[in-house]
Amino acid sequence: MPDQNYIGDLTTIGVGELIAHRHREGSAPKQRTDGHRLALVIEGGSSRGAFSHGMAMAIEELGVLSCFDAVYGASAGALNGAWLLCGRAMESERAWHPEVINRVISPVRALRGGPVVDTRYLVHTVYERIVPMDFPAILANPVTFHPIATDADTGEAVDLHSELSDGTAVQAALRASTCLPILAGRPVHLGARRFVDAGLSESVPIRTALAQGATRVLVLRTRRADEPMRTPSSLENRVVARFLARHAPGTVEPWRTRRQQHVRDEEDFATDPAVLQIRPPHNAPDIGRVDRDPLILREALALGRVVTARTLSAYLAPMLSA
Repeated sequence: MPDQNYIGDLTTIGVGELIAHRHREGSAPKQRTDGHRLALVIEGGSSRGAFSHGMAMAIEELGVLSCFDAVYGASAGALNGAWLLCGRAMESERAWHPEVINRVISPVRALRGGPVVDTRYLVHTVYERIVPMDFPAILANPVTFHPIATDADTGEAVDLHSELSDGTAVQAALRASTCLPILAGRPVHLGARRFVDAGLSESVPIRTALAQGATRVLVLRTRRADEPMRTPSSLENRVVARFLARHAPGTVEPWRTRRQQHVRDEEDFATDPAVLQIRPPHNAPDIGRVDRDPLILREALALGRVVTARTLSAYLAPMLSA
């Protein structure tokens, strides 16, 4: 529970208290005096990203984005981080409406040799013309953007921040972070390297944020605390491994061991006082990777928004009522 009367040593301050402290003090990115680097980390999960989009909406509504120093996003988490950084998390809810999502995700398209998840259409059509994303605003935001992707040839998680030179590069980074094996096609080229979905190496990029100097981390999760990682069938394992061996050889081992990595992450960060995780509630629906059910996606958006507003408001309440 938050200590609503926290006044004390900032070296031991909790994540929620730090957000409230910075909000109260009007602390600005790159002008901090509290000695902390606070990162916002957003989990991936394809269609489960509806949860974290609702969470991003709550952060925008509460006006606490400027309390963070950096935003790290994996896959769908990178998309939602981008919406938050350009100040359009609320209005971009339209990207989850059936007329958009059914065009982005289409299992039938695979019968014609096309991608089930069309990230090119998403980033270059939806984000340019249908639900416009302000790419220059992302680059100009003093809260830095760190989309994560998996190097197709080494299997390592890579922070693409250094590649974000202009709006076109941001779009390429978003495609790289969301390039689901088989479902979204072959690896995305960015610079001299090739990338696939961040979920193969680091679907919740807490370790990258900490390695880059974060002292406190708020994590927006798309998986419930009681929701285990799905175990793929032996057929799926063989098909995906064969595809990766041919097109992204460095990711075969991370694909096979990602469940073990998930378990390690859960164990390592479950009780870490420097990490505060916000998850969908226990009654939240199960959402598949390519789920398009408008009722379920709408519910996920609402649940993510409510649970985040409730969690952060508990820390901000004394200040808001003052």
